[in-house]
Formats: sequence, C-alpha cells, structure tokens
Amino acid sequence: MSGMRTRRLPVGAEVQDRGVDFRVWAPKRRAVDVVIDGKATALERESGGYFRGQVSDARAGSLYRFRLDGDGAYPDPASRFQPEGPHGPSLVVDPARFEWTDREWPGVSLPKQVIYEMHVGTFTREGTWRAAAAHLEKLQGVCTVIEMMPVAEFDGEFGWGYDGVCFFAPTRIYGTPDDLRAFVARAHALGFGVIHDVVYNHLGPSGNYLPQYSDDYFSEKHHTDWGAALNYDAPGNAGLRELVVANAGYWIDEFHFDGLRLDATQCIMDDSPVHILREIGERVRSAAGRRKTFVVAENEPQNTRLAGAIESGGYGLDGLWNDDQHHSAYVALTGQAGAYFSDHRGEPQEFVSAAKYGYLFQGQWYSWQKKRRGRSSRGLAPAAFVTFLENHDQVANTGFGKRLHARTHPGRYRALTALMMLGPGTPMLFQGQEFASSSPFLFFAHHTGDLAAAVRKGRAEFMRQFPSVAAASNEFEDDDPSDPAVFARCKLDDGERDKNVEAVLFHKDLFALRRDDPTLSAQGERGLDGAVLGPAAFVLRWFGETEALDRLLLVNLGTEIHLGSAAEPLLAPPYGSAWSLSWSSESPHYGGNGMVNPEEKEGWTLAGESAALLAPVLEP
Repeated sequence: MSGMRTRRLPVGAEVQDRGVDFRVWAPKRRAVDVVIDGKATALERESGGYFRGQVSDARAGSLYRFRLDGDGAYPDPASRFQPEGPHGPSLVVDPARFEWTDREWPGVSLPKQVIYEMHVGTFTREGTWRAAAAHLEKLQGVCTVIEMMPVAEFDGEFGWGYDGVCFFAPTRIYGTPDDLRAFVARAHALGFGVIHDVVYNHLGPSGNYLPQYSDDYFSEKHHTDWGAALNYDAPGNAGLRELVVANAGYWIDEFHFDGLRLDATQCIMDDSPVHILREIGERVRSAAGRRKTFVVAENEPQNTRLAGAIESGGYGLDGLWNDDQHHSAYVALTGQAGAYFSDHRGEPQEFVSAAKYGYLFQGQWYSWQKKRRGRSSRGLAPAAFVTFLENHDQVANTGFGKRLHARTHPGRYRALTALMMLGPGTPMLFQGQEFASSSPFLFFAHHTGDLAAAVRKGRAEFMRQFPSVAAASNEFEDDDPSDPAVFARCKLDDGERDKNVEAVLFHKDLFALRRDDPTLSAQGERGLDGAVLGPAAFVLRWFGETEALDRLLLVNLGTEIHLGSAAEPLLAPPYGSAWSLSWSSESPHYGGNGMVNPEEKEGWTLAGESAALLAPVLEP
C-alpha cells in the first residue's frame, strides 16, 4: 500500500505517484479483485464496507473491472469513463493531464443570469461536445449560462440522459471526458457559465450494476415513479450518501461546472436530520473554492424549503424551476388546459401574481392532484424562480414535440416571451427557441427488445393524459422513442439562425434590454407591483432607485383595448413626467405591425397581442 497519497474522492480509480489507487464500496462482498489485462489484484478490506488497493503497473488509460467474490467482471460504480458503454470495462482517467485555461474565471451566481437549456446530442448535427463548443459563439447576446442536460453514462446510443447509470462517467456518446472539459473551458473563455443537470433520484433500467456491490443502494422505505427509492435515510445509507455528495463536488472540481440543476427532487426522499439536498449544495460551494456557483432544483410539489436559508430550516439551494408560470403561459398561448394544466387559466391575474410571488400555488387546494400544493415563497428573491416557456419536458409532453411559437398567434407569443425575458425571475430558453426552431423535441431513448417495447408503451400511456394527444393516439404511437429517426428529427437545423433573423433579433434585443437597463436587471429588488387592466391585459411596474428609473410593462394577450379613464395608480407616471415607449414586441423588425405610444393625452391604447416597455420622460 506504499506510495498512496490523499485521494480526491472516496471511491473510484485515481492515478498516484506509483500506479493507480482503487477504492470501492461493496459491503455485501467478502472479497474484491481489480482485473487489468486479465491480471487480478486483490483489494484490502477496510471498515465500512470499502475495499482498497494499489496496482503499480496500472496507469491512465488502463481498462479495468472488478471481480466480486471470485465471480463476474463488473464496471466500477465510480468509473470516470466507460468507453464501451455501461456494460463494458472502466477506464482510468487522470484529470490532471488536462490543461485548463480558465484559472481566472470567477464563476456565476443565479441573479442576473439568462439560462439556455442544451441537449448536447441534438444541439448540433454531430451531437458532440466538440461540435457544441464550436457553436457557442452563436449564443452570445442570447444567454449567460448553459444548462447541460444530463451527461452521465447511460445505455444505448442516444437518449435524454435521465437514465444514467454511472454517476461519474461522462457518456462516451458525446466524446471523451477531456472533450467535456474543453467545452466548459471554451464556454468560460466566451463569458458563459455552465451548469450540469444531475439525476440523484433514480438510475436507468439498463446498465445499473450497483446492486452487485450492495443491497443498500435502494430502500423500500420510500417509493418513487421508478420503484424503490435510492437509500438516503434507511440503514446502510452511508455509502450512497458519500457517493452522491462526492459526485456533486466532482463535477465542480474536475470539470469546472458552475453549478448543478437537480432533477425531480421530490423523488429524493430523506428523513435524515440533515437532508441530502443540503449536503449537495454545501459540497458544490466548498468544491468551487473562490468561484461563485448556484444550484437550482426541479420540484413538482413546489416545496420552497429547498431554497430557504439554512438558518431558517431550509436546504440552502439557490433556485427552483417555476412550473406555475409555464402552465399559465401554455394555457394562454394554446387555449388548452387539460391534464396538469387544468388548474391554470392563463389569465392576467396569474401573470401578475407570478411576477410578484413566484409560485401561484403555495398551499392552496390543487384539483388535478386532489391535494394541497406548494409552500409559501416569502423570503425568496424573485431571481430564485427560473421561468420558461419551453423546456425539454414541456416541449416533448405536448403537441407531439411541436414548438410553442408554431402553436399560437405570433404577437401573443412575442408578448409572453417579453414577459419572461424582462420579468423579475431568471429566464430560461430551450435550445433553438431563440431562432424559432422548427425541429421538434420528442422523447427518445435507445433501448432494444422488451425494454424498448415497455418504454414505448409507458410513454404512450403517459401522453394520453392530454386529451388532444389521446384523440390522436395513432399518430403519437408512430413516434417510437427507440427509433433513430425520431432522435434525428430532434436535431437543430443551424441554418434556421440565418433564415429566422426576426426571431434572433427579437431575443437578442430582449437580452440586451434586460442586461443594460438598471431597473430590469435588478429583478425587482427595489419593488414590483402589477394590476389587471382587462380580460386579457395587465401591467407590471418596477420601482427604480429613483422615480426616473421606474419602468412599466404593458401586456395585452387579447384584442386592442382603449382605457379612456384608467383608475389604476400603477399607470400614473412620476410627477412632472409622461410615459414614453422605449420598446415594443410589435416592432416591424420582429415581424410585428408597429406600435404608437400607449399613453395618450386622453387615455391609453393597448395594442392587441403585444407587450410594450415604457420609461418616464420629463414633460416640456
């Protein structure tokens, strides 16, 4: 055991001064051997169910497996790379060999960001990290942070990534671990932060070898949509907790990610005194050192405790996805309110309340689920709520993968995009949204045999909750998730960036407004209020550092309306000033019909299906 130095991680293969150090958690086993080139080396048993040993003639690039109690040849649960997929051997990786160029990168915190959700496999035709890195310059002036959908190794040749089975191994589908590092370094050089979407709530159905090492990775104490939950709080949980917390820090340390997005945290069940989500957030911050980071969570029940301060009993995460605002926008844009959209009406009050409070459901009765939903958002900053019109789930779950801009009136779509981009939350775009992509985003997962049939059946059953999809079930069933053609259809057509110049300019102008305007960029820190002006119209008012910096956003999702006398104080300009139109979603540059100043001497005119930003100017 001589020659071993302090490990970076509690498990996995790590290059040392003399060979490679191997450590694995296998409490159900009496003996563990590491096998390299047919040669087996016995690992020494340590306390807590761990086995450890050093192989002097192993090196970076060596392929290895573990033999358990003299049987089988299994990949490492903490493998850094699986060049032949999750069923193949693990590869020894030395992260110190990569030469980073971002040593001065300060990191990013959540306020003042615009996020861009990216699926590497469909972002470019090539579907690799190298190709994606070469396209990053095209996102300048559109976003500030890339949110990369899951990249942990999963079975098959394509998929969304949420069926990962190797926590530490970037999938071979998109390239090598150093290709991922190079992507992050390139993003930082261009001024982009990068966060990683991680899945700590389940493992995929194929390629999961964790049960070979321990029966304690899963527990029947809790159940999720995928069966028995990962064991964060039942007896024997120490190995899994250590693995997951180490993994959270690993992505920050060895790949320089600027934070994490946590998938479906309602299925990360933990009754321990310190919740695993709090530990994850703390490890991300400690792994980053001086760099700023942020962690956002998807949480369907809208449990705001996740983003609450630790000293107040919260978990200390930075933000939450805001499904409520999306659902209201979806209903307003499409007129469809089936399934989980049924508790939203898409009316002005919902948009005003979402701007002021984040979530709409904060403990009220929720008829779709027949129970109360949500917790109070009091104390959370507006930036803590990530808002969006599209994301991977919502595009795929509705309208056969069809983009929202193709399902509604263009003026209404521009108006709600403006609300999202200028509003007090943290906006998020889904890849291709910025240039009105015509590519669908469907559910795809490359499985074979009975598993492929089961996944296809399960997906079809899930989609039938939407009345429009159920009515067209024959057409939906043609989209087989395991079909390579379905995957290929979802790849972005980069030529549309040049074709759809109006959409690109629209998003870039909104991005610049949000970035450069001192009041909008403050995200409501100095106060924000709103009011309903009509059946489909509302106003938001930001209060600036001075009255001269107040801003007004008028949104009308219906036909043109005239307010001869407006008994609404939020419409009153600062004393001695009048409102002046500074930006409109109806600019001809965006494909609109033009707009005059909404405030007239004798009232207001709100153009139909439009948004207008106003600023005060001194009256002569």
